[in-house]
Amino acid sequence: MFETLPERFRAHGLPADIKTVLLLRKSMEKGLINTMGDIYLVLKGIIIKDPKMMGPYTKAYYDYFLNISIGRGESLEDAILRSETFKEWVKDQDFDPEKEASISQQELLDTFIAQIHLTSYDIKQIINGKEIFDQDNPEMEDRDFDVSDDARQRMLDRMADYSEMDLEELMERMRKIAEQQRGKHSGGSHWIGTGGISPYGFGGAALGGIRFGGSGGGKMARKVVNSHNFFPVDRDSIINDNNVDAALASLKGIIEETAETKLDIPVTINQGLKQGGIFLPMMKDVTDHKLQVILLIDNGGYSMDPYVRRVQDLFKKMKTRFAHDMETYYFHNTIYDKVFTDMQRRKPVSIDKLLSHDPSYRVFIIGDAAMAPYELHELSIINLGRIQEKFQKSAWLNPEPERYWNHTYTTQIIKQIYNMYPLTPRGIEEAVVEMNKK
Repeated sequence: MFETLPERFRAHGLPADIKTVLLLRKSMEKGLINTMGDIYLVLKGIIIKDPKMMGPYTKAYYDYFLNISIGRGESLEDAILRSETFKEWVKDQDFDPEKEASISQQELLDTFIAQIHLTSYDIKQIINGKEIFDQDNPEMEDRDFDVSDDARQRMLDRMADYSEMDLEELMERMRKIAEQQRGKHSGGSHWIGTGGISPYGFGGAALGGIRFGGSGGGKMARKVVNSHNFFPVDRDSIINDNNVDAALASLKGIIEETAETKLDIPVTINQGLKQGGIFLPMMKDVTDHKLQVILLIDNGGYSMDPYVRRVQDLFKKMKTRFAHDMETYYFHNTIYDKVFTDMQRRKPVSIDKLLSHDPSYRVFIIGDAAMAPYELHELSIINLGRIQEKFQKSAWLNPEPERYWNHTYTTQIIKQIYNMYPLTPRGIEEAVVEMNKK
């Protein structure tokens, strides 16, 4: 935990090392850290030796923990507003559309910062989690429950303590609630969601609960659950704003290992000395973990319009959260002799240049594969085959429901070249599992 913190903080000119990490962990073990705001305060006490360091420290904190980069001369508020972290946070709030229109950007910004810097000292009331649990109805129907803005603000100054409750009892209740839940929820004490004092979810104030989804930060949870059984989404639906995180979780399963055999000099010498000076070369496998992705998106027709943004958002999240190379190209209906680096398809890249990439790249092609038969001519079929042959860890993700695939001639042809999967969380997971086998 926090292994890369020293390097990232030193990049901002701060004196961070392994001792910094050890002190931070010890603070957690002693219960001094329960929220993101606590991390900010404790780490500040460990690192800051001079007031001049406060500016770089704030930049380093937001960069490392929140993936918000503050540019030279840029204000903190401007950096937050342009960040993907803030945009995702706003989405997770699930505001009623009418209410969201009346909330100013400054109010959203203030609430975000207040949550990030909420500390244990700000929590004025600790509620008995057992009492909440006993009074809660696990059979409650999901009727688009909403929490008022005032209630959201009140939740910032109270915390529910579930630490004395039996963990299995909490897990069993969570299973029952998951059966009823139909969508995202923020705030409150019942649903699996964000914020609030519910014992299940993330980003809230629930000591000793179960963190589900999200990246955590407060370190208050006793258990972290990533099982697909608890996703309150339909994993067989084409990706949308409600299940995009489930799709991301499926992509997270991608692994990439490349093994190279090298001479193990120390072992060769040691074994040679033991064998009286007979030195036989001893080899070892050096495994390099890396991940490189090529994304090819059909954005050429009205049938693909609803999906292009969602696909871009999905893989953008992937690129943000995982250290790897990713390149995105666009095409219309099918791939001929070129693809394009821009959505307007004005900046072409030849197929030969695309094929010059390392064969270890994972390739995801997103398209409905449906077109007039004359469009899928010989050149297209040849080049689709060349791409598949060069990048054998490839998959075609189709946003059209699978029941329609057999009705389209061109889809049948493309299925003979690529393994085709539905553009759903489950389909992406199946594609990833198959890729990892090869």
